[in-house]
Amino acid sequence: MPLDSASIMELRETHYNATVVEIHLIHSELALFRVKRDAGPLTFSPGQYTVLGLGYWEPRLPETQPESLTPELEHKLIKRAYSISCRLLDSQGTLSPTATDELLEFYIALVRRTASTPPALTPRLFALKEGDRLHVGDHVHGHYTVDPIDSDQDVFFLATGTGEAPHNAMAVELLARRHRGRITNVTCVRYRRDLGYLKKHRALETLYPNYRYISLTTREPENLDPQHPDYMGKQYLQELVESGELEREAGAQLDPKSAQVYLCGSPDMIGVPIRTHDPAKRYPVPKGMVEVLEQRGFRVDQPHHPGNIHFEKYW
Repeated sequence: MPLDSASIMELRETHYNATVVEIHLIHSELALFRVKRDAGPLTFSPGQYTVLGLGYWEPRLPETQPESLTPELEHKLIKRAYSISCRLLDSQGTLSPTATDELLEFYIALVRRTASTPPALTPRLFALKEGDRLHVGDHVHGHYTVDPIDSDQDVFFLATGTGEAPHNAMAVELLARRHRGRITNVTCVRYRRDLGYLKKHRALETLYPNYRYISLTTREPENLDPQHPDYMGKQYLQELVESGELEREAGAQLDPKSAQVYLCGSPDMIGVPIRTHDPAKRYPVPKGMVEVLEQRGFRVDQPHHPGNIHFEKYW
């Protein structure tokens, strides 16, 4: 039996600690959520993540995969980890580091359906309106930060989809510090419409000569149709690096002696080596960025073994 409105109000009062202040719908399946915590700004390092939560009692967006709730779930909170993003520039066009922003920004894609368990959180997030309430974690997590970067090093942020969220916060932090090396922020998406921050990245390029934003697509007509006059095939980060095109577009060398590389997004893109009892390293197929970079002399950053390949694991 569905919960009555009084029970729902009580659950919201118990579990929610933040308000959605702004929702910028980039398109029907991609949005920026700007959230204010009741307890005030959250202290964190750019690149870290926290959790967002909504109750199973909240309505879902229409035309998403149906779910069937058991009675014990009806009173529970759904929580998922999300990196904290950054608005890049404020309304005056001035650099906006996360430390100066009282709101938390999250860059979220709607998952309408999956092959197994129906998605629980994003169909509810995308049903929210400005002024609605939700849960935000009181703590941040992760070692995926700009701490290992020296001010003269070239930095490459490589992401798929909304994986660019932490990179935006990290890039702005470096620019605010007057980073001297080149900063290259690369995002691979299905369609150009999925580049939610594109205009602001172009503005940053104008303001900061050492900043470059590169976008790739995989499902536009020129990616799929060999008869298209601008046909280029599907574009992937691995191929951008192996071809040398990344360095040409960035104007910086992907050199393990002078560069740091950050990877966020699809596990297939990152390509974490498979753990086995065999001392020989086994990489996943198809080839991921870790293999591509290690073949060039880069090393994965690990506890007690510093390296220059960094990635955050949410899965």
